[in-house]
Amino acid sequence: MAGRYFNQWKIGDTVVHEIRRTVTETDNLLFSVMTHNPQPLHIDAEAARASEFGQILVNGTFTFSLMVGLSVGDTTLGTLVANLGYDKLVMPKPVFIGDTLRAETEVVGLKDSKSRPGAGVVTFLHRCLNQRDELVCSCERSALLKRSETA
Repeated sequence: MAGRYFNQWKIGDTVVHEIRRTVTETDNLLFSVMTHNPQPLHIDAEAARASEFGQILVNGTFTFSLMVGLSVGDTTLGTLVANLGYDKLVMPKPVFIGDTLRAETEVVGLKDSKSRPGAGVVTFLHRCLNQRDELVCSCERSALLKRSETA
């Protein structure tokens, strides 16, 4: 499903995204290296084993990025003008190598654009859950979306 236009969304609309993703060691290592994050809990198995978690923790910014990425096809693909910001980011549970993550999105805000009559701002609440249905990440994303001329 392609993304929806601004005027196709309603407050309370909820999408359970079909794509799931099992996090691999390679995902975590490459993301940490590409973003110059040397945190031993993400890249050093010995340091991670000595921590309270006893294993490598997946880089939280990878989890956040994956959550947003899993949502794009159903929310903003082809209709996005720009992402305006991310707010209220929380990571209440850790993510480990081998966890399978899924995402769901709820529309929590709609606002006409004052400067762009052909667009409006949608505020999405994204939630990322693991295979045990535990919330591992959530945030609000404000996106400037095109209006449909036909809807």
